Order: sequence, then C-alpha cells, then structure tokens
Amino acid sequence: VYGAQHPPLDPRRHRPLKDAPKASSVHTKSKKPSTFHEFARSTNDAWDIDDEEDDGMFSLKHTNPNQDRLDIESGPANGRVVKSSSDAQLNVNAARNTLQKQQSLPVRPIVPLVARISDQNASGAPPMTVREKTRLDKFKQLLASPNTDLEELRKHSWSGIPREVRPVTWRLLSGYLPANRERRDLVLQRKREEYFGFIEQYYHSRTDENHRDTYRQIHIDIPRTNPLIPLFQQPLVQEVFERILFIWAIRHPASGYVQGINDLVTPFFVVFLSEFVGKCVITFHLDQLVQDVHVHFQKCEVEYLQFAFRWMNNLLMRELPLRCTIRLWDTYQAESEGFSHFHLYVCSAFLIKWRKEILSMVDFQSLLMLLQNLPTIHWGNEEVGLLLAEAYRLKYMFADAPSHYKR
Repeated sequence: VYGAQHPPLDPRRHRPLKDAPKASSVHTKSKKPSTFHEFARSTNDAWDIDDEEDDGMFSLKHTNPNQDRLDIESGPANGRVVKSSSDAQLNVNAARNTLQKQQSLPVRPIVPLVARISDQNASGAPPMTVREKTRLDKFKQLLASPNTDLEELRKHSWSGIPREVRPVTWRLLSGYLPANRERRDLVLQRKREEYFGFIEQYYHSRTDENHRDTYRQIHIDIPRTNPLIPLFQQPLVQEVFERILFIWAIRHPASGYVQGINDLVTPFFVVFLSEFVGKCVITFHLDQLVQDVHVHFQKCEVEYLQFAFRWMNNLLMRELPLRCTIRLWDTYQAESEGFSHFHLYVCSAFLIKWRKEILSMVDFQSLLMLLQNLPTIHWGNEEVGLLLAEAYRLKYMFADAPSHYKR
C-alpha cells in the first residue's frame, strides 16, 4: 500500500516502480512471522504517519475520469504484476500532493523547557477571556468578604485558581491563614516572625555533630532541584531552601529530612514569590528584590537627622494637617508610653508609607525636598488609621527585640 513508509516517497529522487516483487496471481494467505522480532520489523513503520499525512494520502483528486481506478493486472507472463501507466501516474500525483501539503503545514515550534514549566498566566500571556475575568472577580469577591466561605472557595478552586489570587487562596485553603479577613495580616506577620525565630534558634546548629549529616545531604540535594530553571540556580534561593528544609528536619524528628522533600518546597516558593514579582517567576533574579530604603538613603548620602529630627521633635505636626495630628494624639493618649515609645513606630510606618516615592528619587536634593514636603494635605482619619495600624504591627514585630532601639 502506498504510504506505508515514512517519509513519503519523493518522486524527484526515486522513479516509480515498474516492477513489483514476484507474486503469485493466486491470492494466498500471508505467512505468519516466525518470531516477535520479525513481526516488529514488519510493522515498525505502521504508526509513523501523522493524521495530516493520512489526509494527503487518501484524498487524491483525479482530473481524468478514466484514471479513477487502479488498473492492477496480474499478467500471465513470468508471473509478474504489471502496472498500467495510470497507476504509475497516480503514485506520482499522490506523492506530489503529499509533499505540497507537508510544505504548507505550519511549523510546530519547539517550546523551551523553561517555558513549558512556567506559569502560563504570567506576564506576556494573552489577555484574559471573559470567563477568566468572571472567575477572577468571583475569587476577589469571596476573599474580600469579612469571613471567607472556605467551602465556596474550595468549590471554585477545583477548576484552578487565578494567578493573581493564588497565594492568599493557598494560605486560606491550607489553614495557614484564618477565614476572618481582619485577622489575616496579624496572623501572617506572627507566623513569619515565628519562622525567623526558628532560624535564630536552630539554623546555627547545622554544623553540630548530630545535625551535620542532615545539613550536608540538604546542601547536596538543593542544586539538583529543578536544575534547568534559572531561579533555582541562584545562591540566595538555594540558601532559602536550605534553611527551610533544615528547620523542617529539626522540627519534625519523626520524619526528618528525606530526599524528595526539597522538590515539595518548589511550588510553595514559586507561588508565594509571585506576590512580589510582576514577571515570570522562574527567570526572576532575587537580587532585584533587595531594595531597602536605608540603602537608598546611603546611596544618596541622606542622613536621618536631616529629616527625622523634625518628625521626632515636633511629633509629625509639620508633616500632617492639624486634624490628623489630633487624631494621632488620641491613640498616643491611649497607648502606654505613646509619646515616648509608640511615636517611634509611627515615624517608621510613616517612612514606609512613602517608600515607593523615596526610591523613585535618585539624587540628594530631590529626595530631601520630598521628605520635607510630603503630600499629606488631603489626609484624614482613614489615612491616619492605616498609619497607626502599620505602627502597631511594627511594635508587635519588635516587641521581643528591645535591642533594636540601640541600632
């Protein structure tokens, strides 16, 4: 049968067969292959033809109605099969049609490994469809409610979670965050502080004799985790994984560390990092996240005394409208050591509030002018409330670290 070999016969390189192998004019049953290897050799190309090629093989168009059939005759002379000229022409036409169709088929690009394993909803993806936008809106509505309905959230998550809300949804569904929206920030902050406390408590013991082998195995396994993804070849990322896995092993002695756990960290790391990265996570360089306001001040040669003296001495009265200062002092009066201690956290929160604007200034003069003329003229109780909430968070964070006042 023509087309049984792949690629198809090229008529420009091979002449049509004039003579077929000798065969008897009497139809006989084909002999069965004596061994499995013979059977495999006789059928090894039977499944190599794509659907597109099949269409080309069997959708032959003939312009001459007299050639609509194959005139295969069994000639008596020498027992040879004689093909008519129409048969030979049919083979040539079929091969030419197949080649032309193959040349017109679109080329299937080879997708790089990094692209195949990346999140397809990352930046650069096509715009969201109406259905995707509707699903995202539904998730946002569930997450914005005072108490998220976890059963409803699970039901919608079954078909996939939109990338924009995946981090918080994973935390809720795994029980890491409470369903109550108002408590989430405090709980998340407390758990992060707890983890950094574990680092201070346990990570230094990685060189101890009873933990040395565990840490050594983790150190060996980390570079093997997703070796083709640029993100996981960065030393900073490998160090983060080492801390996570070592602390897990110490905190869970019943299981300890076993090879393979290092792979399980990857999905969590990528999903939660995506909150802070506006591009494809797997090609992101973690060094780009290291922008601290303090470092920026140093680069621009700005001293805290040049702007913070007024903040501390005048209790932000020159930085805020009077109505905001009065609202601020309400809390100072209610807070233990509000004016002497809590005000420090308020000033820190005030600095964090303008972080984006501060980092956008690249010279000493413009940066100092911004810090001395911050745009708070339209501030009200809502803005002061947010400022106080951040100040309280900072106070809670450093409650067990009194030495930070000395820095």
